Amino acid sequence: ANRTMSDAVAVHGRDPQHLIEKIIRERIYDSLYWKEHCFGLSAATLMDKAVELSAVGGQYGNQQPTEFLCLVLKMLQLQPEKDIVIELIKQEDFKYLRALGVFYLRLVGRSKEIYQYLEPLLNDYRKLRVRQGDGFILSHMDVFVDQLLREERVCDVILPRLVAR
Repeated sequence: ANRTMSDAVAVHGRDPQHLIEKIIRERIYDSLYWKEHCFGLSAATLMDKAVELSAVGGQYGNQQPTEFLCLVLKMLQLQPEKDIVIELIKQEDFKYLRALGVFYLRLVGRSKEIYQYLEPLLNDYRKLRVRQGDGFILSHMDVFVDQLLREERVCDVILPRLVAR
């Protein structure tokens, strides 16, 4: 259950799960949320779990992975079709589902499509809860997207290089 699908396509020249560092992947596999909620997810049931998200973030507390990060890894395993990911980004009803789609596209997408689909979201000013350290902070979707476009590490994950415009 911790393997990428057999028909998966390499992303940036490697197994998609390896876009998340080994130590974080191991913590995700050992987490209770992964074992209870992510083990048997399919692409369809993954979206139901994503709708239930209440925060974005990487690791918190004693290096526990967030539910958001667990679902990102599951998406890397399942590799949903590009059209599905784009629909996640375009939908406006569930902000954490959109954040999941945006983060996934930033990990696996090409620079051109990342700019194409993420830049319009700089006009989305909805509030997001971000789980960090020992609590939560308040941020906004446009700030999250801006971090994905500018920073090397977001949610404790090293992002692939983006080609400059």
